[in-house]
Amino acid sequence: MQTSATSKLLVSDIASSVDHVPVSYIRPISDRPNLSDVDISSDSIPLIDLQELHGPNRANIIYQFAHACSSYGFFQIKNHGVPEKTIERMMTVAREFFRQPESERVKHYSADTKKTTRLSTSFNVGSEKVSNWRDFLRLHCHPIEDFINEWPSHPVSFREITAEYATSVRALVLILLEAISESLGLEKDSVSNTLGKHGQHMALNYYPPCPQPDLTFGLPQHKDPNLITVLLQDEVSGLQVFKDGKWIAVHPIPNTFVVNMGDQMQVLSNDKYKSVLHRAVVNSNKERISIPTFYCPSFDAVVGPQQELINEEEDSPAIYRSFTYAEYYEKFWDRALATESCIDSFKVPKA
Repeated sequence: MQTSATSKLLVSDIASSVDHVPVSYIRPISDRPNLSDVDISSDSIPLIDLQELHGPNRANIIYQFAHACSSYGFFQIKNHGVPEKTIERMMTVAREFFRQPESERVKHYSADTKKTTRLSTSFNVGSEKVSNWRDFLRLHCHPIEDFINEWPSHPVSFREITAEYATSVRALVLILLEAISESLGLEKDSVSNTLGKHGQHMALNYYPPCPQPDLTFGLPQHKDPNLITVLLQDEVSGLQVFKDGKWIAVHPIPNTFVVNMGDQMQVLSNDKYKSVLHRAVVNSNKERISIPTFYCPSFDAVVGPQQELINEEEDSPAIYRSFTYAEYYEKFWDRALATESCIDSFKVPKA
């Protein structure tokens, strides 16, 4: 049993046949979830209603963005304009994908982090020491026509539904970027204009039930390397955010998205908005699916603090040097989620 289980490529093909967590998934005692210490109160991160963003109350909504981005780095949004049917179809086809036979799923398996469409497990199997209780399908999706033909063709509706979802979420992201840009005191197209041709990736994360959820993670604490992440999650809790020295559970609210700042937003804003540590925990009863959209600069785009946010005289010099997103992205994957210091290596040395 143990031999056959551990010879599997994907954790979803191990999970149903084990009653304990294989040793390769067990975290050191100092790096375990400590689930009893997590704050599970209901009002964990701000909820912003986008309904009034294009009305007379816009200034108040922009202020809510500024507060959420500077104080939390995470917020939820409702009345976001992505049709409920589009969301339902995306979640359904994701579940169908992971319920296919192993032989169908593993056709897309690759440990090569540079592949633009790939199914894999954990995070970066080539460089990490402990595995994570997660399988994921990662897709590049902008421009869609460049990538759609390498996406899975089964389930048969996968490409059509995913393309519709990715297009809808991109339209939402562009609205969010305008609001965030304004909340920094910049022209509303400022942030968008720094992204080159723009990049958009998606992950379909599958977290199977875990027999000992206190010993392992779905994903350990990390910060996102991209600009902004828009997360769709099912009804099962798992996302936790680090705030004021403790972990806070972010409970799913139907028909909302969770939005968080990534490292590139921290750089562009010259540290006004921070990329925040977050993690995914697992549970013993229910599978969980989450679908993050990672919006980012194109690989050739040069990223650095926005000029308007730099003022040497008023003691706000540039905190980061300029770099291409390709350079940052490569370093991020090589570090196997040790990202607390990834952004630090791009800081301007203090005189």
